[in-house]
Amino acid sequence: MSEDSPRLIDGKIVRGENPLNLEMPFEKLDSFITPIESFYVRTHFPIPKIDRDAWWLRVEGEVEKKFAINYEELLELESRTIPATLECAGNNRNFLEPRVKGVQWELGAVGTAQWTGVPLSILLDRALVRPSAREVILEGADGGMLDDPKSPPGELRFARSIPLSKARADVLLAYKMNGSELPPEHGFPMRAIVPGWYAMASVKWLQRIIITDRPFTGYYQTMDYAYWRRRGDIVELAPLTEMQIKAEIAKPVQGEIVPANSVYRAHGAAWTSDGEITKVELSTNGGTSWSEVNSIEQAAPNAWRLWEFDWRTPSKPGKQILIARATDSKNRTQPIERDRDRGTYMINHLLPITVEVR
Repeated sequence: MSEDSPRLIDGKIVRGENPLNLEMPFEKLDSFITPIESFYVRTHFPIPKIDRDAWWLRVEGEVEKKFAINYEELLELESRTIPATLECAGNNRNFLEPRVKGVQWELGAVGTAQWTGVPLSILLDRALVRPSAREVILEGADGGMLDDPKSPPGELRFARSIPLSKARADVLLAYKMNGSELPPEHGFPMRAIVPGWYAMASVKWLQRIIITDRPFTGYYQTMDYAYWRRRGDIVELAPLTEMQIKAEIAKPVQGEIVPANSVYRAHGAAWTSDGEITKVELSTNGGTSWSEVNSIEQAAPNAWRLWEFDWRTPSKPGKQILIARATDSKNRTQPIERDRDRGTYMINHLLPITVEVR
């Protein structure tokens, strides 16, 4: 391994060990469903050790009937299985200039799995949510002290909120991933899956669901995982929510040498939120011209579409710049330039890849 090669754990790129953050090398993308062993890992604190037999999920707050439910009882409830793409809100951060703080993800802090669990709406119905309720706070068992002067003193738990309407619509309390029990690093014994939203909302190691009648303003809702939103001449912090439309190139990779005057299979994935990817285009000349690519799968709500393109490489040696861009059913497409109001998150501007033709 050269000095420039990233360190790997089980085939994933190490972006941090304490807490553990592992990235899938995106060039390994080869199927709609990401295998568990390849799925990226994002943690903020040490992975909690949870005894399934002693674990309880508590539902409380603005409800008529607060209650607690254990793992076996949850397994008896109606379940659903859905494919959903999860993307870390900081995916692609490594490409920002100038360099910014945070986990230096490249392309692979994203993956798609089949998630099996109980619709959150079932638990909300059991609790009899009061008419005053506005949001649902999801609290994990992971926590600790933060080295951040803006953080509260003492320990805190990771928690995020979602609107009650979203919670009722499609949020899943998942206990299986690709048909297997959730691994500890992916939230055992239960995690939320919030389809179409950045993955910080899909809280792992769930232990409490709190229904509230006011906006949640916890640390990971305001001080972190937030961006600047403009309303006229007013600028305010807003929590991150929906994933932004994006296409990524898996192959070729940056700096790859490709043979001249040949057919090269370029491929990758594209995804969006609350819509479907309707078109992916690829430019092989730095954006001068674009060609529509072939989609490999049918569109599925809030799950990526894989794409491929047979690129006839130039006969002359030299550098070529490839760029992919996506369009969705709401006619959204990727911006050319980075929106700096987004800070270190929601990175979906066009990312060129330079290869050498020989």
